Amino acid sequence: MLRLEKRRQPSRVWAWATPLVAVLATVIFGGLLFAALGKDPVTAIRTIFYDPLLGEHAFYYRPQLLVKAAPLVLIAIGLSLGFRAGIWNIGAEGQYIIGALTGAGCALAFYPLEAVWLFPLMILCGALGGFIWAMIPALLKVKFGTNEILVSLMLVYVAEQLLASMSLGLLKNPQGFGFPGSRNLQQYESAHNAEIIAGTGMHWGVATAFIMVILAYVLLNRHMLGFHIRLTGEAPRAAKFAGVVPARLIIFCLGASGALAGLAGMFEVSGPAGQVSIDFNVGYGFTAIIVAFLGRLHPVGILLAGLLMALTYIGGEIAQSGLGLPAAAIQVFQGMLLFFLLAVDVMTNYRIRIGGGPKA
Repeated sequence: MLRLEKRRQPSRVWAWATPLVAVLATVIFGGLLFAALGKDPVTAIRTIFYDPLLGEHAFYYRPQLLVKAAPLVLIAIGLSLGFRAGIWNIGAEGQYIIGALTGAGCALAFYPLEAVWLFPLMILCGALGGFIWAMIPALLKVKFGTNEILVSLMLVYVAEQLLASMSLGLLKNPQGFGFPGSRNLQQYESAHNAEIIAGTGMHWGVATAFIMVILAYVLLNRHMLGFHIRLTGEAPRAAKFAGVVPARLIIFCLGASGALAGLAGMFEVSGPAGQVSIDFNVGYGFTAIIVAFLGRLHPVGILLAGLLMALTYIGGEIAQSGLGLPAAAIQVFQGMLLFFLLAVDVMTNYRIRIGGGPKA
C-alpha cells in the first residue's frame, strides 16, 4: 500500500528536479498522445523541440523564440511576485488585453501624428491600463476581503467583451471596409514596436523582459520588499511580527503583475500582432502561470521556462502545418506540462512510503 508521508523540511533536490521530471513526463505522455492520433511520436517530438532550433528553417524560427517568449516572461515575472507572497492573480489575461487596448488607443488617438514621444507614452498607457485593471481585485480584497482569484478571473471575461466592443466600435479602422479591427500599427512608424536589431526578433518588449528578469532578481534577493514578499509566502505569521502590512503587499503585488501584463499586451499589439482584433488574445496570460511555476517562481528560471514554452508554441505550429496535428493536441501537450509539474511537485513536501503503518 502506497502512502504519502510529509517531510520535516521541503526537499531541495526535488524542488529543482521537479521541472526536469515534468518536462520528461510531458515528452513521454505527449508522444503517446501523438501516437494515438496516428502520428509518429518521435517525429512529432523532434518537430516540436528540434526543428525550431536546429532544423532546416531554424534561421527563420529562432528569432521567433524571443518574440513568443517575451510576453510570457513579462507576465510570469509579475505573477511570480504575488505567487511567492500567496497572492493569486489569475486574471493576467484580462490585464494583458486592457494594456493592449490602452496602448493602442493612445497611438490611434494621435494618428497620424509622427513623434518620438508617442511610443514612450504608449508604454506608459499600457502599463497604467494593466495596473488599473489589477487594482479592481486588489482594492476589493483589501477593503472587503473578496477572493482575488475569482475576481481577477471573472474580469478576464469582461476584458474580452471590451476587446470585441473596441474592435467593432471605437477603435475600428474607418478605412477597413467594414472588417473588425483597428488600424495596423506596424504601418504607423511612431507607434510600431519594431525590431531593435533587424532579423533577431529583439524588439523593445524582449529588451524589457530581460530588464525585468534582472530587476525581479535584485528585488527578491537584495531588497527589503523582496524579503517581505518571500517571508509572507513562507511564514505569514512571522511576516506580521516583522512589520509587513498585508494591504500594501497585496496592492504592490497585484499592481506590479497587472502593469507587467499590460506592458506585454502593449508590446504585442504594437509589434507582432500589429492591431487590435477580436481574436487578439491567445492565452498568454494563462500560459504565463505555467511558465511561472515551471521556472520555480525564480526570475532566471522563468526566463528559461518562457523560452521552453515559446519553443512548444513555434514547434507546435510547425507540427500542425507539417504533420497535420490538430491545434487541440498541441494545447493538451502544453497543458500536460502544468499537470505533471503540479503532480511531481508533491514530492517536494512529501515522500512515498510503502505500507500502511508509520515509519519505524
